[in-house]
Amino acid sequence: MTFSLLAHCPETDQFGMVIASSSPAVAARCAHARAGVGVAASQNITDPALGTRLLDLMQSGLTAEAAMRLLVQDAAFIDYRQLLAVDATGGTAFHSGGRTLGVWGHAAGRGVIAAGNLLASPQVPDAMLARFATAAGSLGDRLMAALLAGRDAGGEAGPVHSAGLLMVDRESWPVASLRCDWSDEARPIEAVARAWQVYAPQMAAYVQRARDPRDAPSYGVPGDQ
Repeated sequence: MTFSLLAHCPETDQFGMVIASSSPAVAARCAHARAGVGVAASQNITDPALGTRLLDLMQSGLTAEAAMRLLVQDAAFIDYRQLLAVDATGGTAFHSGGRTLGVWGHAAGRGVIAAGNLLASPQVPDAMLARFATAAGSLGDRLMAALLAGRDAGGEAGPVHSAGLLMVDRESWPVASLRCDWSDEARPIEAVARAWQVYAPQMAAYVQRARDPRDAPSYGVPGDQ
């Protein structure tokens, strides 16, 4: 039902992920990230609490691998879950239970991991990882390139109806949270890609407006002097 890629950028210390699915509102349920801590995904038969739990464990000082190992030992219905995590040192962790749906696979490198279920091909995560490694630009640019590569490699076996991009930096809130929660035309990835094109040049200005609006660029709305 889902394919995703999670990553940490050591140059900026940003964390982010992209995700797409045939299910509605996949990013709202499956994408989790915390500044300075890590990024986690809970997918397949989703329990959103597991993503938060992975972040809590990593924030307590555990690596992604140790956090995953502890969670898998204790979580209920773990055979239904597919879980991914990246920590602040670039460590990754993965779990895919025995009840993972359809064709599934994963691929990982330093600070990056991709995985999916009900895939058109088990090579989809490899294609996403390869594109992330070679893409130019910011973390958000590279994440979107990876999501598009997953689509081009076949993506999910069925139609994709929702997608999203989530990024955190040094704030307590996401610096980017772009979503298409449902598309009957099965083009949510393209919608999120377009939203990123529009938002990326303005992202720093929105962060500055939160930190100190006195030093921020003008708002660009009627009545702004």
